[in-house]
Amino acid sequence: MKLPDLVEMAAGNLRNSILRNGLTTVGISVGIASLVAMLSLGVGLQQLAGQRLSRSGLFDTVVVSAWNDSRQMARDSGPDGSGGPGGPLPPDGTPAVLNEQARRKIEQIPSVIEAQPEIRFVSEVKIGDKSFIASIAGLTLSAREDEAFDTLQGGFFSGPQAPEAVVKLDFAQDWNKGDPAAMIGKEMVLRYAERRGLAPETGDNAGFSTEAAAPDGEADASGEDGYGFSVVRREMALRVVGVVEQNPFGGMRASSRARIYLPAVLVESLNIMQASDLRSAVQGDASQKTYQSLMARVSNPAHVAEVESAIKQMGFRTFSILDAARSLQRFFVILDLFLGIFGSMALAVASLGIVNTLVMAVLERRREIGIMKALGASDRDIRRLFFAEAGAMGLFGGFVGVGLGWGISFAINFGTAYYLRQRDFPPETVTAVPWWLVGAAVGFAVMVSLAAGIYPASRAARLDPVEAIRYE
Repeated sequence: MKLPDLVEMAAGNLRNSILRNGLTTVGISVGIASLVAMLSLGVGLQQLAGQRLSRSGLFDTVVVSAWNDSRQMARDSGPDGSGGPGGPLPPDGTPAVLNEQARRKIEQIPSVIEAQPEIRFVSEVKIGDKSFIASIAGLTLSAREDEAFDTLQGGFFSGPQAPEAVVKLDFAQDWNKGDPAAMIGKEMVLRYAERRGLAPETGDNAGFSTEAAAPDGEADASGEDGYGFSVVRREMALRVVGVVEQNPFGGMRASSRARIYLPAVLVESLNIMQASDLRSAVQGDASQKTYQSLMARVSNPAHVAEVESAIKQMGFRTFSILDAARSLQRFFVILDLFLGIFGSMALAVASLGIVNTLVMAVLERRREIGIMKALGASDRDIRRLFFAEAGAMGLFGGFVGVGLGWGISFAINFGTAYYLRQRDFPPETVTAVPWWLVGAAVGFAVMVSLAAGIYPASRAARLDPVEAIRYE
């Protein structure tokens, strides 16, 4: 039997029992609609969580820090020094120095957008006749993408070195409880301690005290080795450009737990005195700027593992919450599985309707089947005919079900947005119907329909043509 003849006969048989076949198709549509609605909820929640986490700046960030000492490095790098959480040991066993040169190498790693130090300090700020002691931190311009700034009052930094500040809402309330936003546009004066390195030619008093002579054979720890620094009091005028309510990055970074934020490049240029400067003054070359930690921002969270491996090969420690991301992904896979199972229950009931419809068609069309076989139709042709009818009901029911499922998904989003707006929350999209879900749902409907048609098709193909023609 040729394909056009098969399609024409299947369509004619479906039209002859349009009410019964229509009800069966509606059952398939309802099953597909429930499946699409439930899976769209799982997909939407996964996308919502992914967007929130990606905007939080946590899953695309690698924290880079130097080892404290060679013993700790050897312990965490494994017994043979070949690897482990900290990566391989350098040939001389000395921990690598996290300085400006290392920072530039990290920024040259593929997929690394930037590597910025975490700078936070406590200092005095003066606004008008009021003085405050507040924690201050540097933020990069890319931090504007964080969801904490969705409700930003005012504006963000106009440039990487702009003398501007964004303050926390609680700090603005301390300044003016009645109208915190009135701080926008005000000028504040930052008083800070600048670290200024001492040049070797400044004399013996340039570094450590030289009252006690150095032991024989040891170099004099004075200015000739470049050790030592002085602390100079400085002031800088800043303009408040914005007020933010929440901590950026979910409060998970050290720089996010501050009350005043300045451009990160500006904070670096101030060379502010830090507590770690006392330790760095006796380690390595004092003329080189060293960091306690760097935040390496990756272009795609999928490349975090590669970046971590490359940084470990440089001899530094790394940390990311990639494992937490994998656990979250596993959770959504399980959620989608169970939502798909529950959504498929209605489709399973609909498949029973297909079996019932086609079995009744076999009983009603026994004489027709007998005549077809007497005219030369093979058992394969009869099976193909019934499979075509089952597949047509599944295909049509699948498309209608996808439309119903999309309508349910739209209604869920509309109701959720309305509910959130009534409670002064921004609307969220909690369901999504991607194209792959549409194709998978229609294909699944056809597959289930064909599976339901196996028994009726086999029963029709086994009919004896003589007995079928004699059937009344």
